[in-house]
Amino acid sequence: MSSDDEQDRSRAETYAEFAALVGGLAHEIRNPLSTIRLNMELLAEDFEKTDPDSPTKQRDRRAKAKIDLVRQECDRLQKLLGDFLDFARQESMTLEPGSLNTEIDQLLDFFSIRAKEAGVEIVRYLDPELPAVRLDRETFRSAVLNLLINAVQAMEGAGGQLVVRTRPAGLGVLLELIDTGPGMDAETLGKVFGAFYTTKQGGSGLGLPTARKIIEAHGGTIDVESAPGRGTKVAIWLPAPPRLPTTHPAPVSPTR
Repeated sequence: MSSDDEQDRSRAETYAEFAALVGGLAHEIRNPLSTIRLNMELLAEDFEKTDPDSPTKQRDRRAKAKIDLVRQECDRLQKLLGDFLDFARQESMTLEPGSLNTEIDQLLDFFSIRAKEAGVEIVRYLDPELPAVRLDRETFRSAVLNLLINAVQAMEGAGGQLVVRTRPAGLGVLLELIDTGPGMDAETLGKVFGAFYTTKQGGSGLGLPTARKIIEAHGGTIDVESAPGRGTKVAIWLPAPPRLPTTHPAPVSPTR
């Protein structure tokens, strides 16, 4: 075994130990956090049963407001721990041949209601001659879903359009998500893949780093282009093994 192979193996073992350590720590935090939240719910129920004519009504109302705040913070911390576990976990993925168009079509059908509620129009341009790729369906869908949510949240309130396009690219395929949101300046764009960096209130800052880990585990790459007032484009490239046949799903016409 070469020295480079030994170093790669050592790094992999070190990462696995680190992932196991932080994963165990996160689980240890999650358990008492769940207990705290449960007890806050029980306390809130007790205060809701208080006699409205009680002389301590105002005090009870203030106490319940504080309890509700603790419950909200528990929910936020539980979500943060879940995102952190997803990021730190060493995935054991099973890559199987499949159609990228089929996965994207099904995901967009599921997501279309959320987009419509936010006033966002989804336009699909899915190349029917796209070659097959190897995917771990569950993790890949979670990565793309996170990107779709980010795009829609960027346009929420003002509305806009989200173009989802697939096409062959080099020795692989390209998935592009192009939104008409406000875009990002160069400083923000340079930080989007940094762990715990977020511009969203209540966000964990782990969505994009986790998505990049998943895409890279597929042998692919992910790039983001953006500018203020010009929207954002996320481009995911996946390799298409040469021995996989070209998939021929039913032709998909652009829909609006």
